[in-house]
Amino acid sequence: MRALLQRVSRAKVSVENRTLAEIGPGLVILVGVGQDDADADARWLAEKIAQMRIFEDAQGKTNVSILDTGGAAIVVSQFTLYADTRKGRRPSFVHAAAPDVAAPLVERFAEHLAAQGVPTQSGEFGAHMLVEIHNDGPVTIWLER
Repeated sequence: MRALLQRVSRAKVSVENRTLAEIGPGLVILVGVGQDDADADARWLAEKIAQMRIFEDAQGKTNVSILDTGGAAIVVSQFTLYADTRKGRRPSFVHAAAPDVAAPLVERFAEHLAAQGVPTQSGEFGAHMLVEIHNDGPVTIWLER
């Protein structure tokens, strides 16, 4: 699994003018699922993200986790994180999991993150979403399991 974390001051996800998720300070987590990924990968990624110290403490050092700040998260499925751009001009997505495999793993990831104590909302798998991100810092971090 792959995740792209964006620390945000606020964020919102909508589909066809319908708000699905909206948070203040926290993380927008774009999640891609590969063909060989399993629940253990979703659990590992959720635990890693919940405890990752990427928020500023009182001295301005990135020394506290989302759990420490009381922030929330929005999880958005993002198969394009598996884009292979090594050949040609059109990305290939052959390494991304099929939707019937990816959808439940993205959902399990969100459940694992919530179980860690992070208030978690999600986008809509497979939908054309409008994701509004107010990147804080900016801080953007790539994780892969």
